Amino acid sequence: MEWICRNCGFRSDFWSRYYWRCPICGSPLEIEYKKSFEPESGRGMIRYSSMLPMKPEKNIGEGDTPLIIENIDGRKILFKLEYLNPGGSFKDRGSSLAVYYAYKTGYKTVVEDTSGNTGISVSLYSRIYGLKTKIFMPKTAPEGKKRLVKKLGAEVVETEDRARASEEVLKYVSESFYVAHTWNYLYVLGASTISYEVYEEYGPPDLVITPIGSGGLFLGLVKGFEELYKLGRISRMPRFIGVQGYNVQPVYEALKGYKEAGEDSSLADGIMVRNPPRLQEIIEKIRLYNGEVILVGNSEIEKALERLLDLGFIIEPTSATVYAAYEKIKNKIDEKTILMPLTGSGLKI
Repeated sequence: MEWICRNCGFRSDFWSRYYWRCPICGSPLEIEYKKSFEPESGRGMIRYSSMLPMKPEKNIGEGDTPLIIENIDGRKILFKLEYLNPGGSFKDRGSSLAVYYAYKTGYKTVVEDTSGNTGISVSLYSRIYGLKTKIFMPKTAPEGKKRLVKKLGAEVVETEDRARASEEVLKYVSESFYVAHTWNYLYVLGASTISYEVYEEYGPPDLVITPIGSGGLFLGLVKGFEELYKLGRISRMPRFIGVQGYNVQPVYEALKGYKEAGEDSSLADGIMVRNPPRLQEIIEKIRLYNGEVILVGNSEIEKALERLLDLGFIIEPTSATVYAAYEKIKNKIDEKTILMPLTGSGLKI
């Protein structure tokens, strides 16, 4: 089992030393290991440990989130309730792996920069493994999220903005485990288990619509269905659509070659990532599977949030971006089954 860099060819034993990015060229790393699709009995994403590089010692209920199917506009909309994970977001899938890895490799302190959900998730798993945590968050992050991170025992360092948080955390990388969820391949692999759950419960959807911030969720969903396809479990791949806000649209801009003007989209704070480390890979997958990126603004997000609340889903605004995007394209698409992960809980706002 090895860390590998697709860009320069760097390789290193997975358990010997942690690298949050390639030490040679600075590119994002992947993990190479043997896998087989042999789901275990029981519940939770731990069932898919045969498809993951490790099996965490502790399971607090991450994964196996409900899949609610609604008939809307003559289609089956598959809402995957990721906000019902223990820490209130899909990030628990990646954090359960990353923090366990930190624990097993002997780290005592974990540091991370985040706009909110990852901070909660990392603090939660650090607590159950007895690790100290320092979380760097922009002062604009929701107060509810900051309070919860502190309640979980982490030290919160507030910064001027999200970019500054990413800069400040680097001062502690040499002496602590830097989770680096926007870079860490364990978050991609954690998200891939969503695809396995959907496959086992329903089968492959025609279309997947997902928010794109750093792109871990998007790439994880693609990765999961790709693995199922390679193993012959599914006969076709879904199409993939990513959603970004007008304020921060790096994937859209890279695909189109220009930035599109639009209304304020600050409600979607969870996807305001200006420089996704895996940008090139995201673009490649969108093109490979005939996908696209849809931009949404606050008025569209608010309308979508109200609709999803009508359906009983207590989610945060970033989660509603997927339905906002659907409303913009529903008369232009042919797909009849659509997967929409609802990523974060509204109870933390």
